[in-house]
Amino acid sequence: MATVKSDIEIARAASLLPIRSIGEKLGVPDDAMLAYGPTKAKLTHDYVASLRDRPDGKLILVTAITPTPAGEGKTTTSVGLSDGLNRIGKQSLVCLREPSLGPCFGIKGGAAGGGYAQVVPMEDINLHFTGDFHAIGAANNLLAAMLDNHIHWGNALGLDARRISWRRVVDMNDRALRSTLCALGGIGNGFPRQDGFDITVASEVMAIFCLADDLQDLQRRLGNIVVGQTRDRSPVTARELKADGSMTVLLRDALQPNLVQTLENNPAIIHGGPFANIAHGCNSVVATKAALKLADYVVTEAGFGADLGAEKFFNIKCRKAGLEPDAVVLVATIRALKMHGGVPLSDLKEENVDAVRAGCANMGRHITNLKRFGVPVVVAVNQFIADTEAEMQAVSEVAAEHGAKAVVASHWANGGAGTEELARQVVALVESGEAKFAPLYPDDMSLWDKVKTIATNIYGASDISADQAVRNRFAQLNESYGRFPVCMAKTQYSFSTDPNAKGAPQGHVIPIRELRLSAGAEFVVAICGEMMTMPGLPRVPAAEAIHLNDAGEIEGLF
Repeated sequence: MATVKSDIEIARAASLLPIRSIGEKLGVPDDAMLAYGPTKAKLTHDYVASLRDRPDGKLILVTAITPTPAGEGKTTTSVGLSDGLNRIGKQSLVCLREPSLGPCFGIKGGAAGGGYAQVVPMEDINLHFTGDFHAIGAANNLLAAMLDNHIHWGNALGLDARRISWRRVVDMNDRALRSTLCALGGIGNGFPRQDGFDITVASEVMAIFCLADDLQDLQRRLGNIVVGQTRDRSPVTARELKADGSMTVLLRDALQPNLVQTLENNPAIIHGGPFANIAHGCNSVVATKAALKLADYVVTEAGFGADLGAEKFFNIKCRKAGLEPDAVVLVATIRALKMHGGVPLSDLKEENVDAVRAGCANMGRHITNLKRFGVPVVVAVNQFIADTEAEMQAVSEVAAEHGAKAVVASHWANGGAGTEELARQVVALVESGEAKFAPLYPDDMSLWDKVKTIATNIYGASDISADQAVRNRFAQLNESYGRFPVCMAKTQYSFSTDPNAKGAPQGHVIPIRELRLSAGAEFVVAICGEMMTMPGLPRVPAAEAIHLNDAGEIEGLF
């Protein structure tokens, strides 16, 4: 029996083209690429700006059913689909998020795809890449340092230390930093207060980075960040602290999109990386808009299940950037559907058509939800070796009941050759002209009603709840920021706030624990249930298995 190669072994054996050859496929001139070694490059600001008058290609979103420990494979499917589109003669470019070090050393893993549907060099992409996340963390923490320094030297803006909302960040899962005390040790160290850290991908600077149109828009948004309030509750901004200019300087090079390639030497742009359970979960607007000018088909993905990443892609990113997606691919696996149907992880290799049908309630709700945005849907069944014909037939039948076709895709094992049928179905949906995209709610709806609309229409909830302090916060924010969309921070494992409620629960109430203003990103974050903006490591973190072998190569990285 043949030994199954790990992702890193497959990636290491790949034959990569020089990055300039990848640029040539897109018509990108040499002087428009800043090389980061032989296989990575950034597209320059001037070149990206020069693309704006070109016509747009077609935009395809890849999303998924509600995640389970069995795995779904959005990024793998995105890469495989783009390779498949290129195989059938379409010029396609995959546009993804950068991985966070938190999951890489935690439990979820990287975000470079898997098997024979990967972006490479995967070790670089999953680790420090081109340093974008370090720049984002530095800009975030520079603002925190300038805020505390301002208070130390007299506090001319009158910041109330009890109402400071700006938090420091680190791109690592570290539960000990969720709640901290800072400025201890005497008068020379500032004024002590309770504080805390978020993971970098949950920071407002990351959201701003991914929603800004260019450097000028980036600085405008950074300047609008509200860091706290005065005693009379007037907002104090980063612009008033005179931090926006230096923050922009730190982010100047990072805002240039990163060009790499797939295992099949097709172009890929990877840029930005907010989580979808605690942030808006989409790659940068700069990257997506550039990709649409460079290719006929752009495949992008949004994090976690469609109730999180896809909802925010539509209601936040598309609304703010003026994007109009042409089709959606909903990724499912037989294994994950069995788990939603009540089968434990240990029994997933056994055929269980009844459990698949029961679990398809989750898939069916996602299809219905996606169609609420006016975009046609195809289901991609990410194939595993233990899947049976009867189980796949059950998925096809349930998908058809919801007005979608299900296509089996074997890209993990076969690369782009395993997604040719899926690629043809995507092209058919795009060319059908069915897409009539519209966000779920209008700008002028109140913040409370926006949250309730998402909860009832997308999560299947009967209502939302909040204590009086949170209700007051809704009212306060609605006065000045009521036209902002809302960014829901909720467990990725369920339509409810109970991560153990699989399938398609309904009639539950979504508790809103906290509201956070992201004035620069131009949305309001609603934190639901027990959701944390700083994850913790699992009992056995992936970091324990990652090491260098005798040849100096990385081992244990997937």
